[in-house]
Amino acid sequence: MKMMGIEFEYKGDKLKTEAARLRSGVGPRQGVGDNADYFTVGDIGYLTEDGFLFLSDRKADMIISGGANIYPAEIENEILVHPKVADVAVFGIPDDEWGEQIKAVVEPATGVSPGPDLAAEILASLEGRLAHMKHPKTIDFIERMPREPNGKLLKRKLREPYWKDRARAI
Repeated sequence: MKMMGIEFEYKGDKLKTEAARLRSGVGPRQGVGDNADYFTVGDIGYLTEDGFLFLSDRKADMIISGGANIYPAEIENEILVHPKVADVAVFGIPDDEWGEQIKAVVEPATGVSPGPDLAAEILASLEGRLAHMKHPKTIDFIERMPREPNGKLLKRKLREPYWKDRARAI
């Protein structure tokens, strides 16, 4: 985004704010030449020949497993079409061999019992629709997804327990 003199700051996180700020003439915006400030929120997407921008995920949510970049939104979209799934979050958890592995946390639909049978059913439903490398290694269940009042999923609350004893998060 071109900031046009408007200041933006992540609440209580000046380092995150500075990491997201780009100055013209440096980094990926070289050659802009207008001394404007640019800001990125870390969205990943692509621009079509017709000039349409499609956002596909957020860089901070990307899973890196065995050197491959895996976008959780693609996996979430495929799991969400299952009739026994009310909500889902997909993220990377530590894996000593691959860097990260894919974890899915599912909120079952009303009246659906969570458990190994439901996990197996969800994974089977991905066959032929999603590459095997993108299948979650494990599925956990949660009664209700943690969300802000505006509906934003608090994925970090789901991710934190898996990374808490690690010196670094990928």
